[in-house]
Amino acid sequence: MSKSRRNPVLRSRRFVLQGAGAFGALAIGAPSLLAENAADERQTIVRRNYNRRPTAPTQTRVVTDGKTFPTLSPSSEQLLRDAVARYEIIVSRGGWPKVPASRRLVPGASGQAVTQLKQRLSAEGYLSYEAVRRDDVFDKELQSALITYQRAHGLRASGTVDELTRRELAISAADRLTALRANLPRIREYTKGLGPRYIAVNIPAAQMDVVENGRVYSRHNIIAGKKDRPTPILNSKVSELNFNPYWNAPVSIVRRDIIPEIQKKGLSVLRNLDIRIYDGYGGPEVDPSKVDFSNLKADRYHFRQEPGEGNAMASVKINFPNKYAVYMHDTPTKQLFVAGARYFSSGCVRVDQVHILTNWILNGQDGWNRDRIRDVTTAGERLDVKVTTPPQVRFAYLTAWVTADGRAHFRPDIYDLDGTGFITGQPEAGPESQAG
Repeated sequence: MSKSRRNPVLRSRRFVLQGAGAFGALAIGAPSLLAENAADERQTIVRRNYNRRPTAPTQTRVVTDGKTFPTLSPSSEQLLRDAVARYEIIVSRGGWPKVPASRRLVPGASGQAVTQLKQRLSAEGYLSYEAVRRDDVFDKELQSALITYQRAHGLRASGTVDELTRRELAISAADRLTALRANLPRIREYTKGLGPRYIAVNIPAAQMDVVENGRVYSRHNIIAGKKDRPTPILNSKVSELNFNPYWNAPVSIVRRDIIPEIQKKGLSVLRNLDIRIYDGYGGPEVDPSKVDFSNLKADRYHFRQEPGEGNAMASVKINFPNKYAVYMHDTPTKQLFVAGARYFSSGCVRVDQVHILTNWILNGQDGWNRDRIRDVTTAGERLDVKVTTPPQVRFAYLTAWVTADGRAHFRPDIYDLDGTGFITGQPEAGPESQAG
């Protein structure tokens, strides 16, 4: 275990890195090399957050209520099949009524618009028929039903019909049925061989479930790949944790980002990001002042970012074998976890409150616990830990799924994969994301 050398620049100034995604990519040039004011950078990114879901409706937490059901479970396929049958009946009956767009509906309101809202929620099973018949008042029962609906659609549970809720309510029953059917082959594949202890990342929901013996231990907000650098869908097992890791820059990032930035701004780029150059992987360190960056080929040297508070992976990297060279990790840009549509990475998955996860992964192994993890990360020392009882890892793409309570959940088709037959693998990159 070798102690990392702290860069004095990183101690005195907070450099927020926009990166760490597929292949550990540090997206230095998009939208800026360094963001010295984290609050300003966060506001810039949130404003470009597809103009939707400006703040996250969900929070990372250890689950203690016993009412949080796994997104992915051995019963998921049958639950989804049952939902398809229910929605087929709804569609055969003409779908559900539209909620008027005339005004915002809030508790205490009354009139025809409230009646239509009740009819709409009742048609999808959120409200009893008796509640529809009783009156046209927006009462506590209607508010409770609306909150349940909002949570099932990844919306802020406000209990009022705001603009985002109205958009979801306006989606037809036929379209919901199409989404449910599109996810059936995915669910079938993702649940094959699912064991008692696993990590399930659902990209469209930008969330991760940590599941043990059928119960959700914790649920995390995550950051997934941009539309033009999508996160792959895969099946693996955790193999190793790298505490206070190095970041080894891939040739593609050296070519597209690092060398151009050095050519424009000089060697301060390397100093500010605490990146060192080596003569090949594992080779001797090279003095950057003796390198001709004006004609440098990207694969000539190995560029490595040292551990530290500005490292693209922050305090930990979670490895699992896969052909896409992606992994899960911590991040210095934790403010991005409050964004609603969290698609900012280049393919890897960043995990909010990542040490809830690392503690769960290492639970019972060689004396590892929360305090030891804190001591290691605080010390800033490099340490690699092989995982002796590896949990499964499933990266899933589910725009519709059903939980054990029978509730159908829906999320946006962020990579435009519904209707394409996509199940697993690397999604084709779409038009460049506006998320930053």
